[in-house]
Amino acid sequence: MNMAAPQPAKLAAWLESFSHALDAGAIDEALALFGDTCFWRDQLAFTWDLQTLEGRAAIDAMLQTTLAAVRPRAWQVVEPAQADASEGLIAFDTALGRCEGYVRLDGDGRCLVLLTSLRELKGFEEPRGSRRVSGLESGSRIARGQAAAQAAQPEQPYVLIVGAGHSGLGLAARLKLLGVPAVVIDRHARPGDNWRSRYASLHLHDTVWFDHMPHLPFPDHWPVFPSKDQIGDWLESYAKIMALDVVCSAACVGAAYDEAAGAWQVRIAESGRERTLRPKHLVLATGINGAPNLPVLPGADAFAGQQHHSAAHPGGAAFAGRKVVVIGANNSAHDICADLFEHGADVTMVQRSSTHVIRLQRVLEALQPLYSDEALARGITVERADLLRAALPLRLLPAVARPAMEQVAREDSAFYAQLAAVGFRHDFGADGTGILGKAMRNGGGYYIDTGASALIADGRIRLKAGVEVSRLERNGVVFSDGSRLPADCIVYATGFRPFSETIAKLISPEVAQRVGRVWGYGAGLEGDPGPWEGELRNMWKPTPQPGLWIHGGNFQWARRNSLLLALQLKARFEGLPVSVYRPR
Repeated sequence: MNMAAPQPAKLAAWLESFSHALDAGAIDEALALFGDTCFWRDQLAFTWDLQTLEGRAAIDAMLQTTLAAVRPRAWQVVEPAQADASEGLIAFDTALGRCEGYVRLDGDGRCLVLLTSLRELKGFEEPRGSRRVSGLESGSRIARGQAAAQAAQPEQPYVLIVGAGHSGLGLAARLKLLGVPAVVIDRHARPGDNWRSRYASLHLHDTVWFDHMPHLPFPDHWPVFPSKDQIGDWLESYAKIMALDVVCSAACVGAAYDEAAGAWQVRIAESGRERTLRPKHLVLATGINGAPNLPVLPGADAFAGQQHHSAAHPGGAAFAGRKVVVIGANNSAHDICADLFEHGADVTMVQRSSTHVIRLQRVLEALQPLYSDEALARGITVERADLLRAALPLRLLPAVARPAMEQVAREDSAFYAQLAAVGFRHDFGADGTGILGKAMRNGGGYYIDTGASALIADGRIRLKAGVEVSRLERNGVVFSDGSRLPADCIVYATGFRPFSETIAKLISPEVAQRVGRVWGYGAGLEGDPGPWEGELRNMWKPTPQPGLWIHGGNFQWARRNSLLLALQLKARFEGLPVSVYRPR
């Protein structure tokens, strides 16, 4: 028998040393446990913000400001990768909450990445599982309880959410369970109409496992890529099942912040009349894009055919036998071109700039380790998968994504060669990170191939690449190279305006300027000047405008960050001592 004392696991030993240093207030000792290259990604636990601190100096400044009030304790390894693991999931407590996170050590046993994320507030836990209400009240007791609850509701919601899509409804569900009065308004007649009203061939481009809503996952028999009508119906049912306060056919037509009252005055147009709500917090959950971007082309008034933006495209059934020009080459453009072709249209895609294309199978392979039936069988829940994704600082994204994209380029070289042979212009992003970098930097510029690429490669969808539209004529389109293309219909798959324009329209240009850019990260790439940003700009965290929050993104981003946004709003609702750390 080997009587030697067992060696402590790397991760557990590091966490124990880190915990002791923080308990003693020995910040210098804690900093010595971080490598020369290191990142601390905090989500509310220490900073009450979503921040990535890069380097020991930045971590030092944060701890000097926050440590005394946060009072972290009870650090523990929840799930190491293996017995002597150098990375794994952790948990700990603070003065206000229970937290989770992740640690990844470098080759010298010092910290490369630390994720710390608030999971719940002490004393304000969601009434789930063993905390659920009994529901056994009956008869007159139910009536009295309902009347009392209705009487207790404030005249004005504490939070007003604009937009009843997946983002707005998911946040409303979180707030409902946390006991924060919230109302959702939407200009459509029913929740889910923002999906139902889109082009007929639309399906989710992410998998069903990736796209679950908070608290209520999709049925396990649903297709991998649900249709837009399935999603629309699900969102309407979700609002009912979660008992959300949703007001439809109600548009936000203006908002102003009352500094003295610390509240908003939001004008709502509903059923031919206008009323004013006065929430403390206003959440814009209308998507990360602004209004449809419709180019103003010379000769547009003279064009005899039909013109519309992709957001208003009705589907290909009405265009059989007609010549259709689709301007744009990203997801919507590809989907619409394929749908038009399948309905018998003569369709041409106009590609003005380079596009990143990735085969659907590659996306499935990338998501499978975390989001799939196989992952669930291994105990990787959606919540755990979301946490694991959060453990990658955006600064390290190229180190992970670029090699993966280089492998895709090699293995799918024949696929890309077929596209290049017909003149399709392809790229993997300015930093080589492909779809991930494109999505996070500007929310577009890519296509997940579900079949349109083969139609382009063999000429069934015609391609006009590397040109701009100079003008329209009565029966056609004239391009910058002098060529002309006959057309009965033009579909503008030209994207959307910046979200700052939505803020300027709903609130004011001054507030839009104060808030600045929404979405995107980094600096110096794809027209993105200015300082480095380690998180997506102004998303799910306090904006420079008091009381204004922006919520959106795909289903996974919205699901994960709806929890973080709801916890921030709950803490303010309860008057907890929230102090947002701002680096100097």
